[in-house]
Parts: sequence; C-alpha cells; structure tokens
Amino acid sequence: QVQLVESGGGLVQAGGSLRLSCAASGGTFSRYAMGWFRQAPGKEREFVATITWSGRSTYYDDSVKGRFIISRDNAKNTVYLQMNSLKPEDTAVYFCAATEYLGYSPKALKDEYDYWGQGTQVAVSS
Repeated sequence: QVQLVESGGGLVQAGGSLRLSCAASGGTFSRYAMGWFRQAPGKEREFVATITWSGRSTYYDDSVKGRFIISRDNAKNTVYLQMNSLKPEDTAVYFCAATEYLGYSPKALKDEYDYWGQGTQVAVSS
C-alpha cells in the first residue's frame, strides 16, 4: 500500500510560482509512474502532468505546457510540480497519484492510477 502526502500549496498572485511536493511511502517508489491532477470547485478532476518511473519521460496537459515542470527524486521518494506563470484558472486542489508501471507510455487518465494523496490547495489571485 502506497501513501502519498502533498505539500507546498498556498495563495499566490497571478504570474507567481509555487512548487508542490508529493512524498511517497509504503512501496518501491522507483516502480511507479507518478501524476499530478487538479480539481476546481464544481469541476471534474483533470490531468495536469505525469512522469515515468525513471523520470526520463514527461507529459503535460496543453493548459500547463511551458509553465509547469514535473520532476522526481527516486532517492527521496518524492515527485515535484514546479508551477510558473500561474493564472487564476490554475486555482484548484492538486492531487498526486501513483501507479506501478515500468513502461514509457504517458498515464494521463485518472482511472489508470491506484493511489492518491489527500490534495493541497492552490489559489491564484488576479
């Protein structure tokens, strides 16, 4: 059983930056593809970014491409989401997710993930 704990959310002005972290425990982190999703009030949970088990491949939703960077440190069992040039429409609860997968195809569907964190709130003011 994998436990995921997100941190780093907060309130930021438009154009600012935040870095989210997701610490994993209870499994072999390097065997997992990791993803970030977000959910705004009244909306479905949507894909943001994913990274393969080795960190070699990443994939982003078009809405964040060029602004957000996903990375991981397998020695620290942690995945990160660096968010730059934030916009008010980025306001949401951000969730990290894990699925055991040693391939290189991007995992962009929430149903592909088995483990989820509790989420961290990001609010961007205009």
